[in-house]
Amino acid sequence: MSTTVEAAVEAGTETEAEAEAVRSPAPPAVRSPARAPVRAPAAALALKVLRVLRAVALRSAAILALLALWEAAPRLGLVDATFLPPVSEVAKAWWELLGNGQLAEHSKASLARSFGGFGIAVAVAVPLGLLIGWYRPVAVLLGPLLEVFRNTAALALLPVFVLLLGIGETSKVSIVVYACVWPILLNTISAVGNADPTLVKLARSMDLSTPKLFQKVILPASVPVIFTGIRLAGAVSILVLVAAEMIGAKAGLGYLINASQFNFAIPQMYAGIVTISAIGLAFNQILVTIERRLSLWRVPS
Repeated sequence: MSTTVEAAVEAGTETEAEAEAVRSPAPPAVRSPARAPVRAPAAALALKVLRVLRAVALRSAAILALLALWEAAPRLGLVDATFLPPVSEVAKAWWELLGNGQLAEHSKASLARSFGGFGIAVAVAVPLGLLIGWYRPVAVLLGPLLEVFRNTAALALLPVFVLLLGIGETSKVSIVVYACVWPILLNTISAVGNADPTLVKLARSMDLSTPKLFQKVILPASVPVIFTGIRLAGAVSILVLVAAEMIGAKAGLGYLINASQFNFAIPQMYAGIVTISAIGLAFNQILVTIERRLSLWRVPS
């Protein structure tokens, strides 16, 4: 009897528990916030490649259009193909010169003279420009002399260099040095003279010595303007050297262009011209990269 009563009580308790569960339902499960879909690595890489290709296409569109016009104009009879061969023939001649070693030989000779003269000009013009730009009496003393020589074209003095130094390597490197000194020197003088006077006064108030003042204030502020002159000098070094190599040289890109013209090898002549342009472009890009590394302190505009 007691067992029956206990079972009935337990059954009633379970029924009440079920009713209570029905009256107070369990709280809904908390959902985690939806996450943004993660882009697949392959899709991100493809998008990055497309952006790079688009940037390259925009930058090279004008060059490609020029090459297409160069190829089409002689073939369509717009210009005489004898004097302006299609760019495909120039490329073929360039490849032949590269294959037989002539292009490498002439390029090596030109680069040695050009970079040698350019390096000497930088080593001389930058310290001299800092000195003239910083010390007013030196600027007053050398100013008239600088104005005389800066307005004298380097190629106009080429016969003088040949007469004084001969037709060897010395005269060619010297004319490059002379041509490269002026843009570097004048831009360095301008950079030092236009340094922020507030920064200079602040540095002086901190009792900085002159070497420290140059290291911490003058040189960092002058780097962009100085490198403008250095980049101009880099272009001038190649152009002046080519003209110098056309007189009394037995190797070099200028000699190659001149000899090709005399032998009426017109495609080879244009191949030499294209090589000079490519070297100038690469040299300028190297100088731009160096300038950016030396100007990391600048706030991008």
